[in-house]
Amino acid sequence: MPWQQLVMEIGPGESEALEAALLEAGAVAVTLEDGADQPLFEPPPGATPLWDRLRLTALLPLESDPLRVLLDLAAQCHPLPLPPHRLEWLDDQAWERAWLKDFKPMRFGQRLWVVPSAHQPPDPSAVNLRLDPGLAFGTGTHPTTALCLTWLDGAELAGLRVIDYGCGSGILGVAAGLLGAASIEAVDIDPQALTATRENARRNDLLGRVHVSAPETLAEAADVLLANILAGPLQELAPRFRDLLKPGGWLVMAGLLARHVAPLQAAYGDWITLSAVGEREGWVCLAGRRLRD
Repeated sequence: MPWQQLVMEIGPGESEALEAALLEAGAVAVTLEDGADQPLFEPPPGATPLWDRLRLTALLPLESDPLRVLLDLAAQCHPLPLPPHRLEWLDDQAWERAWLKDFKPMRFGQRLWVVPSAHQPPDPSAVNLRLDPGLAFGTGTHPTTALCLTWLDGAELAGLRVIDYGCGSGILGVAAGLLGAASIEAVDIDPQALTATRENARRNDLLGRVHVSAPETLAEAADVLLANILAGPLQELAPRFRDLLKPGGWLVMAGLLARHVAPLQAAYGDWITLSAVGEREGWVCLAGRRLRD
């Protein structure tokens, strides 16, 4: 199946808002590349520099209306004009090959690696999660996924029940399983995400512990609830998440920008105190333990 690819030439100050708007408009993936052949040398600790000119590429499903996407973006950019852009067709097979070419092993925290099938684990003694890019969101390359994986690496998960809410590729739930979680409920409204999660659980020998289903099937509360989705749904799901998290359990949320932190803390404030535990490229990860009843 072919895909639509929206390519925009932007400055670094435009990247956060446009990336968030494109994901909300239905983009499957958004990537940023050097738009002016400008090398970035080793930055100081904690710095996340961007190039002076960026090429933003958004992958859109075939059924997406690109005119509607552009109109939404133009409204967000107003009164400034929409950045230079073009729409391209992208063959599905070529897209997967391009991802695999650039997808390298990545480490998160001290012990967790995400390793594509074309590579050998850099550290065979580490916790190695085998995963290739697919049609569902979640490879570790996006800051929100990286923030959640880093939190999981530092958590004590042995014997715990985990919910991966909006599982995408299943990367967070599978990582939790490899790090010792006893049971993982991975849920998503996208059938392709459920298929991808089952495959990634199988690839990592976790089919017995990773259970895949739709969100409405969840009934039992968990010790850890992971939700790497968008800020709007996160705010709406506050009452549901309260029901799905045990007293004393951890809630970890990503998919939000710095400007969303205060509204989300307020939405959840009557039953949990959420604090920022990491920030990358303007994206924030919030975590907190539910107050005991």
